[in-house]
Amino acid sequence: MIRIIYSWKVVPENLEEFIETWKETTNTIHEEVEGARGSFMLQSEVDPCTIKTIARWDSLDHWKRFWNKTEHSQMQSMHDLGKRISVEVFNEIDDFTR
Repeated sequence: MIRIIYSWKVVPENLEEFIETWKETTNTIHEEVEGARGSFMLQSEVDPCTIKTIARWDSLDHWKRFWNKTEHSQMQSMHDLGKRISVEVFNEIDDFTR
């Protein structure tokens, strides 16, 4: 398993729509793309316009196929509402969340 951490900056007037768009987008990817295991969103307590979305994938190859094949077009509506600051890839060592 891997985790992809996307960092976003969203202007206040787009924040609600960004969150709703992310919900639709991540659920669609999870349902339609092989290897996508879903994701969750975090909002900074200090700066509510700073958002992290953390996606879980079966493997780096699954994510790369998605990333390269679609050129992340499924995420375009999120890009219309916020600026993606970074994308980081992490190997999942263990997960004890319930």
